[in-house]
Amino acid sequence: MSSTSQRTDDSDFVPEETDADIDAVAADEDVETESSTQLPLDHVFEILKNERRRTVLHYLNDHGETVSLGELAEHVAAVENGTTVAQVTSNERKCVYVGLYQCHLPKMDDMDIVEFNQNRGRISLGPNAAQLYEYLDELGDVDRPWPLYYGGLTATGIGLLAASQLGAAAAGLTATVVSVVVLLGLVGVATAQALDQRPDD
Repeated sequence: MSSTSQRTDDSDFVPEETDADIDAVAADEDVETESSTQLPLDHVFEILKNERRRTVLHYLNDHGETVSLGELAEHVAAVENGTTVAQVTSNERKCVYVGLYQCHLPKMDDMDIVEFNQNRGRISLGPNAAQLYEYLDELGDVDRPWPLYYGGLTATGIGLLAASQLGAAAAGLTATVVSVVVLLGLVGVATAQALDQRPDD
């Protein structure tokens, strides 16, 4: 589905913008210049702990200008689904669109991290955004080697099972005990992976 057809799906959330609207936004932004205030660290980390909000900050920083909500939603959806903007489905885009519109962007706007015009669907960096980038650069997006974790658990289970067959069962290390330990380990790693990779709508 093309980007143009996808954007019509969101017309019930935010009206599409004309060139005149863009000029009006630029004029409005010149009326008042906000100064930055020092954000408490708990607010900084509250924003940065969410992967979707980190993606928004990266995108706005890379573009250095006002972007549309539709454009931002397409980019975030592509990142979260490991695909390109052209291949993002309407449902994927709408899910991100709604989450940004209703939750993430208003929260960031309240802290002056972004300037979010909900009526026109326009987003730009706010006066407090610079405070987050020093932490964002240090934090990065940790890419954990989940296959290695699963492989390590499997190798450990095989080793313990072999030990139980070679006499360790007399000390309580039976095949049943090994199976339970490995199963609990797999459940724990799978849960950690799911929590780490969820988008936190």
